[in-house]
Amino acid sequence: MHPWSLLSSLAIISSAVAVPAPSPSSSATAAASTVPYASDDPNYPSWTEESVGVNPEPIHGQLGATILGPQNIPMELQSSDALAPPTTDNGDVANFKWPFSFSHNRLQTGGWARQQNIKHIPVATAISGVNMRLEPGAIREMHWHTDGEWAYVLAGDLRVSCVTPDGQVYLNDVTAGDLWYFPAGYPHSIQAKNTTADGAEFLLVFDNGAFSEDSTFLLTDWLAHVPKEVLAKNFQVDISAFDHIPSKELYIFPSAPPPEDIYTDMVVPNDTPEAYTFPMSRVNATPAPGGSYKVVDSRTFPAATTICAAEVTVEVGGMRELHWHPTEPEWTYFITGCARITVYASSSNAQTFDFQPGDIAYIPPSYGHYIENTGNSTLRFLEIFKSALFQDISLNQWLALTPPELVKAHLGLDDATIARLSKVKQEVVGPAQPVA
Repeated sequence: MHPWSLLSSLAIISSAVAVPAPSPSSSATAAASTVPYASDDPNYPSWTEESVGVNPEPIHGQLGATILGPQNIPMELQSSDALAPPTTDNGDVANFKWPFSFSHNRLQTGGWARQQNIKHIPVATAISGVNMRLEPGAIREMHWHTDGEWAYVLAGDLRVSCVTPDGQVYLNDVTAGDLWYFPAGYPHSIQAKNTTADGAEFLLVFDNGAFSEDSTFLLTDWLAHVPKEVLAKNFQVDISAFDHIPSKELYIFPSAPPPEDIYTDMVVPNDTPEAYTFPMSRVNATPAPGGSYKVVDSRTFPAATTICAAEVTVEVGGMRELHWHPTEPEWTYFITGCARITVYASSSNAQTFDFQPGDIAYIPPSYGHYIENTGNSTLRFLEIFKSALFQDISLNQWLALTPPELVKAHLGLDDATIARLSKVKQEVVGPAQPVA
């Protein structure tokens, strides 16, 4: 026998002897190990943005080396899991992170807007987003687009309106934490109220990854490109009525704030069969072991037929549990706190990114993932889906509801660990519990 053949045989034998001991209460035959055990390295983040006196380097244990060339220290402090990734990362995963702070900002008199779409995250084919700010009284001009629009108010108060193809009208006020949804093609308006000195800021989410905020159908832009004699004929007025229409789009522009009494602003009373706003700010969050969550989908907000969402809080040391969404991509927006996400993309491919407020994550359907609070304050974020209904599958619940011997055969867990699996979704879990 050749020496290398003998060594190979010994290596195979040595890798097979480390077999998990069967639990005393188990009558199942012990399975032979076919691969080595996973590393005991806990893979904690090497540092966080809040770490003091850290010089970030691409070093994890005995792996890596220092950087001899130039460094972008502020960015590397925010990116420990990219610069010094956990050893569990492997293979090739398409980029799934985009900070709104990297997006070009369109500045207007009265506000600004910046967007994310497939140009920024090519894998984000189903959902895109816009972050917009309006000063008190400022208007995002009357418009419509070919995609459904879902919105979350980040700060301040706004008045929104829309008209349906049947000529029904809806007008309402929204505040921080509230939602609106306008179906594709429905004309609508957005105006900041003057209830606060700063006006309002909000997040717009569209059910199309290729959506562009620069390609909406705008009232002023359309009329500027219609012959005035046609306008006069259409509205049955003298052509002079259109002497002062803008020569190009306004997009965002200042104006007098809407009246405080919403009813004085209504041309006719609201008569749509469904409300196009939802007071999510007044919904009580469901408590979880490591935080809380709210879910709003078409069961509670019937008008929102293409987009649903969860608002999640994770306390210090906690984590949105390991899970996946069967058929829906997840567009995640971080509001407060610091986090990290590892996505598992099958075929041994996994990658970890760190996230700060204003960052976006896009997780394709069925990708396993978690969202861990890595900071020293409460983490709050939105999980947004291109779906009428919110659905997720909990890894913990799946294992708990699977025959125990089958789980043991896969993972080598003991009876005590099996007993602690939860048959009910935890959604948000707290810090790991040590053995009593």
